[in-house]
Amino acid sequence: MKCALVAAALLIGGPALAQLPPAELGQRFVPAPWWMREPVVASLGEVRTEVPANRASFSAQFSAVEHDVTAASNAAAKRVRELDQSLRALGAERVHLTTTFRTRPLYDQYREKDGKLVDNERADKIDRYEVTAVLSVAVRDMAVLERAYRTVVAAKPTSIAQVYFSLEPDNATKTWLQGEAAKDALHRARLSVEASGGRLGAPKIVDPSGGVCQTQVFAGWPSYVGGSQPTDVERPNDIRVSGRMMMAAPAPPPPPPPAPSLDQAAEAVQITLQPPMERLQATACVVYALLP
Repeated sequence: MKCALVAAALLIGGPALAQLPPAELGQRFVPAPWWMREPVVASLGEVRTEVPANRASFSAQFSAVEHDVTAASNAAAKRVRELDQSLRALGAERVHLTTTFRTRPLYDQYREKDGKLVDNERADKIDRYEVTAVLSVAVRDMAVLERAYRTVVAAKPTSIAQVYFSLEPDNATKTWLQGEAAKDALHRARLSVEASGGRLGAPKIVDPSGGVCQTQVFAGWPSYVGGSQPTDVERPNDIRVSGRMMMAAPAPPPPPPPAPSLDQAAEAVQITLQPPMERLQATACVVYALLP
């Protein structure tokens, strides 16, 4: 329980405190802030929760080899064109696409005395060109992740990269978690004060960053105690923020189907993708007055 009890008798009186110079870099002890003129308890609330990842990304490569670089580029672009149209039909706000091209010359080869084949890497010895179209897929709606991935598989790319998941919490979730940290700070402070026979007063300082509880004026006191284990909280489906209800977004209407041929091939692909749980943490330092 991260709480610190500070005795008012150890602090300098009000008029003298106002005349103290500011702290200097390298100074071992710093003047006590104004909110420590009276007995206080500093409580650091720490909470954590787990929510499913809501972002996914992967890429697919489509390669073509031709004697002419233009022909190779057109062939690679043709392979990715139908897939691009099908994925865009899912909605730009749900799937974001980026297409790039990479060109690699393929040289004539000759055999060394030991029989090893070696590329003759000279500009006049280019035999063919390999052009690879790289389609990067960023999925922002997990509801269409499996469909997007199946569609990519059905397009028969040269290769498909691993799917990477990440979490981008919305403002409602972050606000709710910060409120839970403040509640945890109150709970820890109340337990500590009641256990020591005191009474908890009104809050003097509320610091969502938790930095106040880490300052030297608190952390350097021998009586400062506390653990580092945060309190686990469970995120509700409906989050109330500032007196109003933040409802979970309704499911969007089903997207239009992609091109029939690719859509039929995608339906035959049996793939399941499960987003992992990602951890969120928040802290809040609340300094309460101690009542006599």
